[in-house]
Amino acid sequence: MIPVAEFEGRTVAVYGLARSGISAAKVLLAGGANVIAWDDKPDARAAGAKLGLTVADLSLRNWSDVAALILSPGVPLTHPAPHPFVERARQAGAEVIGDMELFARAVSGNSAGAKIVAITGTNGKSTTTALIGHVLARLGFNAQVGGNIGNPVLDLAPPSAGIVYVLELSSYQLDLAPSLKPDVAVLINITPDHIDRHGSMEHYAEVKGYIFRHQTRGDIAVIGVDDAYSAALCTQVSSHAGPTVMPVSVGKVLGRGVFVLDGKLYDAGGATTREIRDLRSLGHLPGAHNWQNIAAAYAATRSLVKDPRDIAGAIATFPGLAHRIEQVGTIGHVRFVNDSKATNAEAAAKALACYDNIYWIAGGKAKEGGIESLAPFFPRIRKAYLIGAATDRFAETLNGHVEFDRSGTLDAAMRSAAADAPQARDGEPVVLLSPACASFDQFRDFEHRGDEFKRVFAILAEEARLRGAA
Repeated sequence: MIPVAEFEGRTVAVYGLARSGISAAKVLLAGGANVIAWDDKPDARAAGAKLGLTVADLSLRNWSDVAALILSPGVPLTHPAPHPFVERARQAGAEVIGDMELFARAVSGNSAGAKIVAITGTNGKSTTTALIGHVLARLGFNAQVGGNIGNPVLDLAPPSAGIVYVLELSSYQLDLAPSLKPDVAVLINITPDHIDRHGSMEHYAEVKGYIFRHQTRGDIAVIGVDDAYSAALCTQVSSHAGPTVMPVSVGKVLGRGVFVLDGKLYDAGGATTREIRDLRSLGHLPGAHNWQNIAAAYAATRSLVKDPRDIAGAIATFPGLAHRIEQVGTIGHVRFVNDSKATNAEAAAKALACYDNIYWIAGGKAKEGGIESLAPFFPRIRKAYLIGAATDRFAETLNGHVEFDRSGTLDAAMRSAAADAPQARDGEPVVLLSPACASFDQFRDFEHRGDEFKRVFAILAEEARLRGAA
């Protein structure tokens, strides 16, 4: 746990008692703050009270003594309108920050020499974060991975020699961390997402760019340049006398930076361009989108590792990320792939591009734009199995292009796909859960959805085994 003593003797409101909120409340209490916690969900309030927190309805409280509001990243800060508690805090002159800001202040100027590697992007940030953490751990660093992935940031170990904090940050977290200064900041890409929470693509891109705003000479800025918004940020960051900028691309040669061409990773960060390794043999990181993740991870770690060639060897041992094109297993000659983390069409496109004989499970709580952008991948889909609230909308898009079933539930979709896929006569059939939707209509989160996919797969595999034994 990272100690936070900044609010000792003062009152701090914590709104949202999921993992990060509970973590923030605990460290604030340990640091001597008077913590008042609240969550709209009765179960979350009960969990907070069980941990000894003072749980009280913030809407009924006088805010005159509140020094700060620690806001859950899921609560609107600006759009479509600030949450009423945000307005109350501002009227009272209280700061509105998140747990990532508490971390930033606690470790700022740490004398132990701990480093911060922060990663953001619309897609690929979880894989890239996990990959950077894996590489550093493999090469002897004390890599503390957390933030928007795994452990809440304040639950990580306190600063000490050899620690590298590897932190995934969403745009919501960046909005609530105004003083974060990473030693290495990584922006993988920017594509349309979360417009309802940021008001426009321009503001969304601006918030993503916050990851670089406090970097100075000696810091590293790794920026993907294959989309217009990220490329513009690369130009903007490069124009200042700030961090060393390391552009990253897949598909085009860079005079300076790290790039992938024809499946091969190249380092053009020094006096010459060097081929690092062929990425096409990395079965757990298939497709061009994963090559972008690999290139970003390589660029992020090369300044920390004495011999960059060691990074390539560590990358080859990465087992892949749960719920992101995760190879769950096979039944007969049918492969089952869990891509539950694909919560928008852009992310689903990455998985659809990896296979040619797809039995596609899609649906949930649809995001803006639906799946119209996935039309180029429709010829790869043998049949679609639609679940959740997006069923009617997705059926309308697929009608006349892809055969589909209105399966309703994940269990029904998997059983139908498992029955249909063995009939495929060409290529290796793949039952792919890549929903292109949020999960909240039927599941707690994408992890719950992916875990259910794996649970049902285990049942189907056992049923197949028993049929074979009989």
